[in-house]
Amino acid sequence: MHNYDTLLAAITPQTGPAREVHDPATGALIGTAPVQDVADLESAIDRAAAAQPAWAALSGEERSALLHRAADAIEAAAEPLAELLSREQGKPLNGPNARFEVSACAVWLRTAADTPLPVEVIVDDGENYAEMHYRPIGVVGAIAPWNWPMMIAIWQIAPSLRMGNTVVAKPAETTTLSGLALVAVMNQVLPEGVLNIVAGPGRTVGDALTKSPRVGKIMFTGSTDVGKRIIEASANNVTRLTLELGGNDAGIVLPDVDAAAIAADLFWGAFINTGQTCAALKRLYVHDAVYDEVLEHLVAFAKSMPMGVGLDEQNVLGPLQNRGQYEIVHRLVESAKASGARVVLGGDPDHDAVGNFYPTTIVADIDPHNDLVLEEQFGPALPVIRYTDLDAVVGLANELEFGLGASVWSADRDAARQIAARLQAGTVWINSHGGLHPMVPFGGAKQSGYGREFGVDGLKAVAEPQVVSG
Repeated sequence: MHNYDTLLAAITPQTGPAREVHDPATGALIGTAPVQDVADLESAIDRAAAAQPAWAALSGEERSALLHRAADAIEAAAEPLAELLSREQGKPLNGPNARFEVSACAVWLRTAADTPLPVEVIVDDGENYAEMHYRPIGVVGAIAPWNWPMMIAIWQIAPSLRMGNTVVAKPAETTTLSGLALVAVMNQVLPEGVLNIVAGPGRTVGDALTKSPRVGKIMFTGSTDVGKRIIEASANNVTRLTLELGGNDAGIVLPDVDAAAIAADLFWGAFINTGQTCAALKRLYVHDAVYDEVLEHLVAFAKSMPMGVGLDEQNVLGPLQNRGQYEIVHRLVESAKASGARVVLGGDPDHDAVGNFYPTTIVADIDPHNDLVLEEQFGPALPVIRYTDLDAVVGLANELEFGLGASVWSADRDAARQIAARLQAGTVWINSHGGLHPMVPFGGAKQSGYGREFGVDGLKAVAEPQVVSG
């Protein structure tokens, strides 16, 4: 599968229901994706359950070696995977986009393979002895989103396989080909039945996956509303859950910053993947003393970042993945305009143009309770809110139900860390936003979900802890 045509042919359905898949940048037909049903899901769970005992019986070293071989396979197919991802999701090949996402898949696989999780001695006092072991759960259901359809799938798949579980993956309905291609490449080296994928609607296949008594763990990245439905659906079976849900991340800029020095990092914190990232910077609070200067440098940098068709090598911003998301962004920007906020960049889409392109948009002098601030836009529109009182802005940052990430920007790291301690978020970055490391736990607070991914905590999250005492 070292070229695009071979990769696409390997995942094109030969029989059964299928649907057309179109490029969100050009409208061109990419190919067809299968539309599977609950019977297909049950067959996939059958395969996963049958394969799990033998997979768990392998040593940790043997499973890790196979994960390294899967990473090798991804790297060998990196360019066709990136091309397919760009065509289906819309993100450009270059910048922190398609090629970056595919390479991250290999990095996270290798990290999961190499992260040790030894037996922990809990008590050893001469009279009592207890150890903590981490056993496989069984079958893990992995439900990936459409914004980072390969990388986030690997976040779910890699630790699950590492710990001796088998996986039934369900890709997002609008990025089905990306999920199928990733699994097909990995299954060139993995034992049969260990990694399975079912491409069907969330309302049927996804619902049945979360309700299945044979699935011991569900990992889901997506909206808070869907996460709540998964919690309800899984309740009867007390299914273990890791949920990474919606975010509306706040950034607080203190008055001592160098506005020119932070402009690029502010931009990418907000506009990575054209703003379609759960932990992107989605509302920026800037102190009045540096407000105009920060805005000036941020807008200047944003103007230099080209947007267009993802396969054009010069572009670093692409279209929104689907028209529904385009309409959400448009509605929120229009709400800001109607309120009297000042659009300093963008905000003027060509609705008749080909593709789901919404221009890079920065909105200034906006009320902190405008819809564009309060709702997660999940697109290339950033509200920049002026503040003067630090306690008040911390209150604004914390007042929403979301708590995935946040950031503090300051020349004084100690002062920034003191503010970070007051923010209700799973991760608080200092002088950056959204950067992730495969060994650093990641997850949300409040209604942004629960559970942690990555590193040792991520391995423990897909295992059943067992105390052996005596």
